[in-house]
Amino acid sequence: MIKINLLLVRETRQKESVKQQFSILLLFLAITVVIMGGIQWFMVSSINFTKGSITRAEGEISQLKAKIGQIDNIKKLQAEVRKKLDVLKQLRADKSGPVKRLAALSDAVPDKVWLTRYAEAGDGISISGTAFSEALIADFMRNLEASRQFHQVELLVSEQVDLSGVKVKRFDLTCKLGARRNEEPKIQRPPT
Repeated sequence: MIKINLLLVRETRQKESVKQQFSILLLFLAITVVIMGGIQWFMVSSINFTKGSITRAEGEISQLKAKIGQIDNIKKLQAEVRKKLDVLKQLRADKSGPVKRLAALSDAVPDKVWLTRYAEAGDGISISGTAFSEALIADFMRNLEASRQFHQVELLVSEQVDLSGVKVKRFDLTCKLGARRNEEPKIQRPPT
């Protein structure tokens, strides 16, 4: 009988099977390394792109901060200019106000009435003076009320004093700046 040695075939098959499994393992490892390398390359390029985006965004932020600083400076300058314009507007308004008030006061003073003091505090005015009679003081007060520059004229003090041997009436009165609306000035001069 013939004997066939099958052990050799089995060993050969086993060796081939091991070689095949080893080559599959090497192929799997190679594919895994390629995939991992691709993932690594993708992640690194993603990180680099994100870093570039962050750098660009920070540059834009610094430019915007500079523009915001310029805008803030412009707003401060605008506020300063507005304040200066308001001051100029107020100065222009105040420039003609005292002249008109003093002209109206001069028109309101009857003959034989002398003013000794005129003081403004806010919208209040206090006036002191002397006159020959109480009627002249009353005419003065009516003339002030009739002008467009003064209103709420009130007599505080009226007393007789001796001025260089002549008996005169000394008076103190107060009034407010501005006039009542819709009234025409009616300044009266007493006959002399």
